[in-house]
Amino acid sequence: MTYTTHAPRTAIASRDLLRISDLSATEIHALLSLAARMKADPTAFAGTLAQRSLVLLFEKPSLRTRVSFELGFQKLGGAVCFLDHRESPIGQRETVADYAGNLSRWADAIAIRCRSHSLLDSFAATSRVPVVNALSDQHHPCQALADTLTLLEHGEGVESLHLVWVGDGNNVCNSLIETIATIGGRMTVVCPRGYEPSAEIMRAAHARAHRSGAQITCTDDLASVEGASAIYTDVWVSMGEEAEAAEKTAALTPYRVDAALMRRAGARARFMHCLPARRGEEVTDEVIDSAASIVLDQAENRLHAQNALLLSMLRPDIALAARGDGAHFTPHNQGSL
Repeated sequence: MTYTTHAPRTAIASRDLLRISDLSATEIHALLSLAARMKADPTAFAGTLAQRSLVLLFEKPSLRTRVSFELGFQKLGGAVCFLDHRESPIGQRETVADYAGNLSRWADAIAIRCRSHSLLDSFAATSRVPVVNALSDQHHPCQALADTLTLLEHGEGVESLHLVWVGDGNNVCNSLIETIATIGGRMTVVCPRGYEPSAEIMRAAHARAHRSGAQITCTDDLASVEGASAIYTDVWVSMGEEAEAAEKTAALTPYRVDAALMRRAGARARFMHCLPARRGEEVTDEVIDSAASIVLDQAENRLHAQNALLLSMLRPDIALAARGDGAHFTPHNQGSL
């Protein structure tokens, strides 16, 4: 790709990433630009995290998150230690402060996939090294970065972007709202009443949108998918929510993404899903397997977005040099994200 530069350099060295709102618009642009460069020429970054170590603490099962963090960090020359907490919640065997304090003496960064976002806050308050949210009940910032990189690759720009979320206003939805509110563009959340994103998320998003010019709306009207750049959905019942599965499924069934809804969105609309998908529930086979689907691009870009994030945290000198004189790059002939 050919790039042009637009913004001053910036670094996020030694900082945590617990939610997208921890980042400025310039920092998001910088991470996406670096991710695109690392994806285009991975050999140029081989060994850049040699002698660095990443610890993964996972309270929930994972495919994409674990593999993309492990293989991504290893491709940069670093070492990874995975600790499985599915049967022993973090903070149960010893205090969160003691655990974070010990790991901080060995690791250079810690990524946590957990049930409660408050755990992340507590862990980060004690940790001496950067903490990355690899998924919590409220936010999924790494997924949102990968999704935005994917939209960039497919030619979307702030001027034309209209992302429509259909279904439950969950953690991924929250992170995408924060992303669009920060960088600009338009996002519509279409969901039944009672399943909207939290009032706190929407208030903070509208404050950021006032500065960026973004438009963030929430509605229960499926007609709002018309003219969408992309339709995004996720599973209706997340891990730990099985008790409310029947009620949730009944409420969300009219919001299933099928061929008719995609036609209503328009010919340019792509389909997005963070996976895993429950085919036949939130999305039909004919949609997720169609030419409009970019779900595997999203999955692949988890690795590149996370590598850019970790390189920026642990080797800001290399990250800044790789970006050149500016932090905001626009692929040639594409709109600017």
